[in-house]
Amino acid sequence: MGPAHADVSLARASRKLRHSSSEFVGSLSPDVNSTTCPQWAALHPTKYQELSEDLDAAYNSEDFKQAAIQALGDAIRVPTESYDDNGPVGEDSRWDTFAELHRVLEATFPRIYGSLNVTKVNTYGLVFHWQGSTTAKPYLLTAHQDVVPVESQTIKDWKHDPYSGYYDGTWIWGRGSCDDKGDLIRQLLAIDSLLKQGFSPARTLILAYGFDEESKGIEGAGRLARYLERTYGRDSFALLLDEGAGYLDMGGVTFAIPSTSEKGYLDVKITVSTLGGHSSVPPSHTSIGLLSRFIAAVEDNPHETSLSRAGTAFATTQCYAAYNPMFPEDLRELARKAVTDDAALEMLRGGLLALDPIYKAMLGTTQAVDLVEGGVKVNALPERASAVVNHRIAEDSSVGELQQHLIDLLTPLALKYDLGLAAFGNSVTSGGAGQVILSDFLEAALEPSPVTPTKYGPWAILQGSIKAAFESSPTLNGSHVVVTPFLSIDTRFYWHLTKHIFRFSPSFETDHYNGEHTINEAVRAASLNEGVRFYTKFILNVDSSDLP
Repeated sequence: MGPAHADVSLARASRKLRHSSSEFVGSLSPDVNSTTCPQWAALHPTKYQELSEDLDAAYNSEDFKQAAIQALGDAIRVPTESYDDNGPVGEDSRWDTFAELHRVLEATFPRIYGSLNVTKVNTYGLVFHWQGSTTAKPYLLTAHQDVVPVESQTIKDWKHDPYSGYYDGTWIWGRGSCDDKGDLIRQLLAIDSLLKQGFSPARTLILAYGFDEESKGIEGAGRLARYLERTYGRDSFALLLDEGAGYLDMGGVTFAIPSTSEKGYLDVKITVSTLGGHSSVPPSHTSIGLLSRFIAAVEDNPHETSLSRAGTAFATTQCYAAYNPMFPEDLRELARKAVTDDAALEMLRGGLLALDPIYKAMLGTTQAVDLVEGGVKVNALPERASAVVNHRIAEDSSVGELQQHLIDLLTPLALKYDLGLAAFGNSVTSGGAGQVILSDFLEAALEPSPVTPTKYGPWAILQGSIKAAFESSPTLNGSHVVVTPFLSIDTRFYWHLTKHIFRFSPSFETDHYNGEHTINEAVRAASLNEGVRFYTKFILNVDSSDLP
């Protein structure tokens, strides 16, 4: 879905920092700890050291590599597209293709289906329950089965058929290879490999796979979340790991950027209604003309930005300032001072906004007029015109604050043109020339998420697991990685299950041939093995931890 990959888009844009200059120096080496961006040591699963080493060797074998390629290729070959206008499961036959994916998964991973409890929620949502031997809180890994539809007119532009799952010796081609069947298959390969070795967990592990993340999420993750809360209880999970951004290279230093918070979301529909009639006798302003004034007012009044020490953007900036060799020296110094100096904090905010436009998105609520419609005939006055404004709400704001901002902004315009204003179900002004309505388009409002703690426990395990998998990789030659919190969207349906929510996909941007949601989506086959190594170490580390 559009917002679901804001973390990836923000991550890509933040990479531009490395282009700001080639002369900046003063960053720390990745193997040196920072007081402003604390780095936990690589966490190897010492309790399961022999098992971990055996699996590392197995993952490096040619047999495993080929099995992983086949597994992902088979999943890609099932076109599990989800659409914004999908009807409910059972009424819309377009969902039926997910039954075929389930058959493929069961045929590929019979050991998992035979050993774990498998529950289907709303027919196509999948929950795998791997019972632990203790009463410790379970934890949750999530991914999604659906993919963005392939536009028929673009098929000719693909190097290989978008649902071929073709492997050319380097890349595995097809829709979903990067988003998100790659993560789903990596997780299942890790579980299957652990089962093959006879591993039995102490802590219960739950896998939950939705099927409409690329559209509304209501039929899939929405139903799964209700099932999980009903079955396990509110705040019943030790942590949750979902898809997200992965690794970025900045000036020769690798950053892992798991997201720890999410911006809010609100699509506001502005509808202007006026009297119709023949175009030969027009009023001073038609509904389309009036709508254009409301749109202009929105665009002429962007939201203010802020940089809070408690916010995720501040934490990210501190990590970049500490470890990114390409970070401007003047901003690096401001970042150090901004930890305690309010004047430096404000100067840092201005400097970041001047450095890269991406910081405007990180530090404030954004708005974009994405849809507009109005008029039915060239000689008929339009009786109704509407536009939809997409908002991504700042971490320190709220849906209510945004709604009030729009009411305060647009009320004077409504009064000026004698229009009644109704906003989000309430009457604001009356008028005789028509009406303007502000509404929640598709009723998909989302508050900004709670910020995941990054001082202890689950964050330390995630960071340590990322470092252990990365630094012990047979292909990365003992390289070090810096782990920094990041900002994203969206695991909104799962917020009641745990306050420790992370979004991370263990791959480099260079492991994606052309990105996701576009033509020629393909993933580097070697990244499958690296991802399985990460999930294995993460599972073993969580299992042997002293988390509640």
